[in-house]
Amino acid sequence: MKYKFWILAISICSITAKGQDVDTLSNINITATRVNQNNNLTGRDIVVLSGKTFEKLSSISIDDILKFTGGVEVQQRGPAGSQADIIIRGGTFQQVLVLLDGMKINDPITGHFSGYIPIPIAEIERIEIVKGPAAAMYGSEAVGGVINIISKTFYHYNTTSKEESNLGVSFGEYELHSSRASAYVTRKKINFFLGGSTDNSSGQLLRGDNRGYFHNHLISGSASIPLSKKWMLQFRTSYDYRDFAAQNFYTPELIDTATEKVNTWWNQLRIETNRNHSKDQLDIIFKKTNDFYLYYPLSTANNNQSILSQLNYLHTHTFNKNLTGLIGSSYERREMISNDRGNHQNNNGALFASALMSFKKLNISPQIRLVLDEQYKFDALPQLNVSYIFKDITFRASIGKSIRSADFTELYNNYNKPIVKGGKIGNPELIPEKSMNYEIGLDYSINNFTFNSSYFYRKQDQMIDFVNTNSDNIKTSNNLLPNKVYQYAQNIKWVNTSGVEFNLKHIIDINKNNRFSFIENLQMIHSSTSDSIPSYYILSHANFMAQQIVMWENTKFNLSIESVYKERSADKNSSIDAKKTNTYWLVNSKIQFKFNTVTLSININNVGDVNYCDLLGSKMPNRWYSVGINAKL
Repeated sequence: MKYKFWILAISICSITAKGQDVDTLSNINITATRVNQNNNLTGRDIVVLSGKTFEKLSSISIDDILKFTGGVEVQQRGPAGSQADIIIRGGTFQQVLVLLDGMKINDPITGHFSGYIPIPIAEIERIEIVKGPAAAMYGSEAVGGVINIISKTFYHYNTTSKEESNLGVSFGEYELHSSRASAYVTRKKINFFLGGSTDNSSGQLLRGDNRGYFHNHLISGSASIPLSKKWMLQFRTSYDYRDFAAQNFYTPELIDTATEKVNTWWNQLRIETNRNHSKDQLDIIFKKTNDFYLYYPLSTANNNQSILSQLNYLHTHTFNKNLTGLIGSSYERREMISNDRGNHQNNNGALFASALMSFKKLNISPQIRLVLDEQYKFDALPQLNVSYIFKDITFRASIGKSIRSADFTELYNNYNKPIVKGGKIGNPELIPEKSMNYEIGLDYSINNFTFNSSYFYRKQDQMIDFVNTNSDNIKTSNNLLPNKVYQYAQNIKWVNTSGVEFNLKHIIDINKNNRFSFIENLQMIHSSTSDSIPSYYILSHANFMAQQIVMWENTKFNLSIESVYKERSADKNSSIDAKKTNTYWLVNSKIQFKFNTVTLSININNVGDVNYCDLLGSKMPNRWYSVGINAKL
């Protein structure tokens, strides 16, 4: 409780400060809702992270950035982007949809790969997080929320010449060495980005003599080319490779000393045309992922390959200042080739539409999606968002239906092996989970201060999760040992989740050389379930979470402190000597010294040297020092 009082005290103190005008959320146009619209017209609770601030934070991966972001719980299994489950408003990691420039990157293999964003941090213009369902616009997985990564290349096109290039290296304990290089160039006839990164370490000790090593590499190139005054061609190709220790990432077994290699090839093509009052956009996506997972040295490795193909068309028309409409269609094909899960494919097609209607202070946005999927046949997903603007306060409410079909791991994990001695077992008889979502909230914004609060309730039916089950009761698989407990994918009759959120941001311009900023996020969530036997992921979310980012910016230096405090259910496993505490408080810090175009930095991750894990058995690093240098060329 003393941590809660400390957190709330800082929040109250920050409200009393005064400062000069800065941009606030009320005048930011949001694209994650598919229609480019002012934030306070959307009726949604939306967080926007500017890419300009990322280099000032201690993070070297996108999941590190999201870890301190309001309403987003990141359950990391390893450092530096090795692997993390992203959760919004409770639920499970499969219920969060991640987009890159508006297109889905969630992998058909598993939602564990949702944090593998195939572009460098330097290419990100901003990140938009829509909390709550968005299935009417995006379909499956958009249950807890949507994270839209917006790149510089796809976001805007400059006709004036401009060049930005960066080169950075850092070194630290445990043989940590990282390098980053990028170039962003705009010319009259082209706008392009080329960049890459590499992060490597032998890692800290895990269980026994094994270390949490990682070798993660990424290269990406993108371009925007105006074909005429009305037509634009945009494309991207990127390759992401990750090799990391995965001990006890998925099982709490003593024999588990797993390693994993995941590589992703992402290709995106967009053709866009803008007329006086309308816009047409066609996106074509091809994503190929290879996953090589070795449970222990003498086992047969799981060799999985997935292919995600997407075709998406949008037409937006502005009839007048009070009415904007959108219609669209999408097609998605998911494919799996695996020695572990077998060979499978699934096709999904949808039609969707939305409108934004403004009546003076009242804004109404009805949405609907008609979807046809090989797993669950036909369904209709409606949603209604409403906002009312009264001076500096925006009241908002939304109600919507969402759906999620099982991924290939939930359906077929360990299904294609001669004998399975333990771990998670897929269930090909799973039916899709469905939910109704309700939310009310308010946003207050004035000058350099913003505050918002939300209450939400999600009623979920047939939710999918892994449940400890005796093999004698598993009828869908005949390769299991008799009378042994496995984690078996099942539909849980109902799960209800409710919660409240409070978020504030305050910026103080002390003088022309000094700026102080403070972001505070508080979240309290409660979930209940019909299942008498606790499932694996559904109730793993934090019951109380507080996230803070404090930053002091000076012409000569920057100081940032990021922290997250969690209260959740405790757990332990004596066979692997693993313990998940009911609370932990993690603090990272970074200080930068600026010399013209060169910046020196000192990072301290896990300042308090906390022993913690987000998921039982996946030990996270203790205190870790590093230093770096970055040059803008």
